[in-house]
Amino acid sequence: MSHVLAAVAWPYANGPRHIGHVSGFGVPSDVFSRYMRMAGHDVLMVSGTDEHGTPIQVQADAEGVTPRELADRYNRVIVEDLHGLGLSYDLFTRTTTRNHYAVVQELFEGLYRNGYIVPKTTMGAISPSTGRTLPDRYIEGTCPICGYTSARGDQCDNCGNQLDPIDLIDPKSKINGETPEFVETEHFFLDLPALADVLRQWLDTREGWRPNVLRFSKNLLDDLQPRAITRDLEWGVPIPLEGWRDRPDKRIYVWFDAVIGYLSASIEWARRSGDPEAWRRWWSTDGEGKDARAYYFMGKDNIVFHSVIWPALLAGYSGEGPRDGEPGELGRLNLPTEVVSSEYLTMEGRKFSSSRRVVIYVRDFLERYDADALRYFIAAAGPESNDTDFTWAEFLRRNNDELVAGWGNLVNRSISMAAKNFGAIPPVDPAGLTEADEALLATARAGFATVGDLIGRHRQKQAIGEAMRVVAEANRYLSEQAPWKLKDEADKPRMGTILHVALQVVSDANTLLTPFLPHSAQKVHELLGGTGVHAPMPSIVEVEDLDGGPSYPVLMGDYTQGARWESVPLEVGRPLAAPKPVFRKLDPSIVDEELARLAG
Repeated sequence: MSHVLAAVAWPYANGPRHIGHVSGFGVPSDVFSRYMRMAGHDVLMVSGTDEHGTPIQVQADAEGVTPRELADRYNRVIVEDLHGLGLSYDLFTRTTTRNHYAVVQELFEGLYRNGYIVPKTTMGAISPSTGRTLPDRYIEGTCPICGYTSARGDQCDNCGNQLDPIDLIDPKSKINGETPEFVETEHFFLDLPALADVLRQWLDTREGWRPNVLRFSKNLLDDLQPRAITRDLEWGVPIPLEGWRDRPDKRIYVWFDAVIGYLSASIEWARRSGDPEAWRRWWSTDGEGKDARAYYFMGKDNIVFHSVIWPALLAGYSGEGPRDGEPGELGRLNLPTEVVSSEYLTMEGRKFSSSRRVVIYVRDFLERYDADALRYFIAAAGPESNDTDFTWAEFLRRNNDELVAGWGNLVNRSISMAAKNFGAIPPVDPAGLTEADEALLATARAGFATVGDLIGRHRQKQAIGEAMRVVAEANRYLSEQAPWKLKDEADKPRMGTILHVALQVVSDANTLLTPFLPHSAQKVHELLGGTGVHAPMPSIVEVEDLDGGPSYPVLMGDYTQGARWESVPLEVGRPLAAPKPVFRKLDPSIVDEELARLAG
C-alpha cells in the first residue's frame, strides 16, 4: 500500500460548471482515485471552490451582492453538481476558510524569508472611468512575441509566454473596451528565475507524463520572469507582512492562493479527521510521506500553474534553490509526481461559452440523463489527449449502442435467465468447464491487470475500452453457447454452467467498470444478490469553519468499504430476482430537442 494524493483542479465559483469543465478535472480524477482505492492504496482526493480574485468582485458588483454572497451561492451549486456525478472527494472545501488563509499566509512568509518573494514597483493598469485596478486577465491585446491578437495581460494562450499588460500591443479592457491607464504600484513578486534550475532538474526526472505536458513545461523554463503574487484588490487573502496586513487595497493574487488549496484542503481534512498531523503522510518529504505519490488533474490551460509555479512554491518554501533557505513550520513538502492534463471538450463543433449559450451545465444534464451516461462518454470519448467534440448524436449512440445494448444487455439477459431457470446463481456441472468457458473466464481475470495498469498510467480511454472488450466477449459467448436452447432436463447442468460462467464474468466486468460507472456498479452488485456497499459515494455535509468563520457545505465520504480490484468467486445458491434495466435507452428525438435548446 502507498499513499496517493489526487489533487483536483479547483473550479472557479463565479457560476455553475459545465460538462467541459468536469471532463477535464472531475471524472478523470475520480476514476483514478476509485481505482487506486480498490487496488489497496491510501488515497486522499482533495479540492474545493476557488473563490477569490477580480472576476468574483466584478460579477458581485454587477449583481449588487457581496463577493462572499456570490461565492456562497456558487459554492453550493458546484458542491451539489459534483455530488450528483458521484465524485469521491475525501474533502471538497473552499478557499474562503480561515484554515486556507492561514496556510496561504504561511507559505507566503516562508517564501519571503527564503528570499523568493521580493518587492517590486511596476506599472499597474487602472480603468480611466472607474479608477479601479484592472486585473491582468481582464486586459486583452496583441502578443508582442507571437502576434496573437487575443493575448491576455498575464499570459498568451497561443505561445504560452508570461506577459505584463503594459507589454500588450493595443491593450483594451475586457470589461468595457476602454484603453487602460498605467500607473506605478508596488507589489510582491515570486522570483521564478531563481528557481529555474531546481524546476529543470525536477522536470528532467519525470517519467510517464503525457508528452505534450512535459514538453510544454520544459519550454516555459527558457524564459521565466518574476511573477506578481499580489494585486490591488479588496477581495482576497491579506498579505501577511508588517505594514501590509491591514491594507484594504492589497491582496494576494488568486492564482497564488488557489494552488495552495491542495495543501490547505489536506490540512483541513486532517483536522476534521481527528488526527491533525495526518496530512503529512501525503506531503512530508522528510517523514512518512517521503514515498507518497501526488497526481494533479486539470485542463491544459492550467498546466503552467501546476508544472512550474506550484512546484516552485513548494521548492522555495522547502528551502531548496540557490538562496540557502530553511523549510517553514510545515516542513519540506513533496513536489508533484505527475501533472495529468486533459485537452478541451468542445460542443457541437464550438467552444463552450456561457455568454453565447453554447453550454450545458452539469445540473441541467443530470436533470435529464443519468450520471453514469455522462461519465461513460467522458471516459470513452473525452479529451484525454486530444481536443474532443461532444455531440448529442454521439452521446445518444454511445448510450444506446454501448451502455444499453452492450453492457446493460449482458447484465439483463444473464441474470434474467439464471433467475428464471434456477432462482439463484447456478452451480458448475461436475463434468467441468469447456475450453470456451475457461477462455472467457481467463479473459475476464486478465482484465484486472490490463485495465488497472492503464488507469494507473492515466490511459482511461484504453482502459474502459479493455473493460468493454470483456463485455463484448461475454455477449459473444452467450450467443454462441445459446443456453436458452437447452430446454431438456438433461441439459440443465450445462445451462447452469454457461450461466454461472456468464454471471462470474458479469461480476468481474462490473468490478472493472466500477471506477468509471459507480452508480450502475452498485446496482449490478445488488442484482447479482450482493449486499452492502460496492461503490461508496460522497455525501454533502454542512460543517462549521474550524477557526470560527461561517459554515459551509463540503463533500466528503467513507471510502474504506466497497469492492476490491480482484475477481471474487460467486456464491452458488445466492438468490436472484428478475432484474430491472441498469441503463435507460434514450429516444433519438433527444438529439433534435437538445440542438433546439442550444439554438435558443
